[in-house]
Formats: sequence, structure tokens, C-alpha cells
Amino acid sequence: MERFVSSFRNKVDGKGRVSVPAVFRSVLARQGHSVLYAYPSPGAPALDCGGERLIGEVSALLEGLPPYSDERDLLSVELFGRCEELKVDGDGRIVLPDDLRTHAGIESEAVMVGLGHKFQIWEPGRFEARRAESVKRVGELRSLLGRERPGDA
Repeated sequence: MERFVSSFRNKVDGKGRVSVPAVFRSVLARQGHSVLYAYPSPGAPALDCGGERLIGEVSALLEGLPPYSDERDLLSVELFGRCEELKVDGDGRIVLPDDLRTHAGIESEAVMVGLGHKFQIWEPGRFEARRAESVKRVGELRSLLGRERPGDA
């Protein structure tokens, strides 16, 4: 299975164009996707991005909720209602719409971070804060996971 891995920092021009890393474009191409989907990441000042596989995961999540429930409707508004289909141009760039850039605080630079099944786009300063939080929390989790359980010999 193809995965989005690593992180890349790129310039954003005055028109909101930013280059999608070639390795990320390769993952999309190998998955057979010609469109990149992007929506505001729930609970983070970032954008969630991917191809049809990501949208399929979102659909499966929503289909698991009762039809016409508030939870399903609210998540649909956030995940589908705010989703944009972004076309990758011949130079490997996408145009980030103003509302998505505003959500993520992206101005002149963006960091694209692979998360396996998807990637995120962050404003560099916000991403560094997220990375520092991640390092701290992973360390705490590791210490919890490494403890012996009662009854272990």
C-alpha cells in the first residue's frame, strides 16, 4: 500500500500556489488519483489532503453513523462541505483557496507532512509547535507502554 511519508517545506506564491512534493504526487498517481482533495483538519490548524482513498475513508466514517443524525450532519458539513478538489498543474502546484489558507494560517510558506494514508499542510510555525507537542506526548506514551503490566514476569 502506498503511503505519504516525510515532510517538506515549500514557498507559497502571491496567488496561493504551492508545489506538492513529487513523492506525494507519485503516491497519488500510483493510487490512480487525478484530483487532490483538501479540507480543514478537524481539531487542528492544518489541512487534510489525499485522493479518492481518503475521501472513501471519510465516506465510510459517515456511513457508519445513523442517517439524519446530528453527528453525521455536522461531520458531513465539516468534511465534505468544506472540502475542495484541487487540480495539480503541469508544474506540480496546487492553488490553496483563501478559506483553506485562512484556516491553516498559511501565508508565504507551507509544510506538507505525510501521515501514511493522508498528508497535512501546515503553516511552518504552527507545525513546529505541533511537532514539539508530538515529541513530548509520544515520550509520555512510550513510558506508559514500556511499563510492566501486573502479572508480567
